[in-house]
Amino acid sequence: MIKINGTEVNAAGKTVGEYLASTNFDISRIAVERNGVLVPKSTFGETVLKDGDCIEIVSFVGGG
Repeated sequence: MIKINGTEVNAAGKTVGEYLASTNFDISRIAVERNGVLVPKSTFGETVLKDGDCIEIVSFVGGG
């Protein structure tokens, strides 16, 4: 199990990109942190999620 934004998710073995494709996140407007380290968008397709990972996904919201 992986903790994503505080919720346990069964996503071990998927890449960050595969997981995000199954969600409603707008990939152009998010940042992903894995175990306290920012995951570059260029590596979403090769960064494999592992049991025990702690993922934080932050959406950027524009405003004025």
